[in-house]
Amino acid sequence: MLRFPGHGRPEPDDIVIGPLDLPGHVDEALAVQAVAFGLGPDEVAVRRQIVLRHMTFPGARAFGATVGGRLVGFVYGMPNDRSHWWSTVVEPYLRAGGHDDWLDDSFVITELHVHPRHQKHGIGRALITTITDGADQHRSLLSALDIESPARHLYRSLGYEDLARRVHFPSAPTPYAVMGAPLPLPRA
Repeated sequence: MLRFPGHGRPEPDDIVIGPLDLPGHVDEALAVQAVAFGLGPDEVAVRRQIVLRHMTFPGARAFGATVGGRLVGFVYGMPNDRSHWWSTVVEPYLRAGGHDDWLDDSFVITELHVHPRHQKHGIGRALITTITDGADQHRSLLSALDIESPARHLYRSLGYEDLARRVHFPSAPTPYAVMGAPLPLPRA
């Protein structure tokens, strides 16, 4: 059962979605990401610095999912800025498909991860809809591994469509897809 703060008294096994002080819980969040995404210690150390830097950007925010006070999932994102590294990498791919205008007035989902033991319970959906509900932008962007996966199925069910495929990020061995959806995202 998903419970949101202020909607009744949480039980020990309830999933609670709420704002997350990501810099204060970066190691917990990266432990979830490491298990969910198969990251090693060196990759986690690099991502730690990236997350901490991202959270200093204007409009960056994060939400977490907890069970019994333990973090089991998180999402963070920010309004897109064409000068950010991610935008500079994906812009040529989007432009080639006639979609580079999506880089304007968009909220980017930077990371979304749920611990495998807690997947398939609606946590990812609740996290992404919660963070985008507070966005001032009219659409959302994200990148996902360019393979058929439960994550891509979730994104499609929320209205995300492929805007670019076979996007190659430096040092990533697997290509990504860039997906976009109008906001607000559907709730059900």
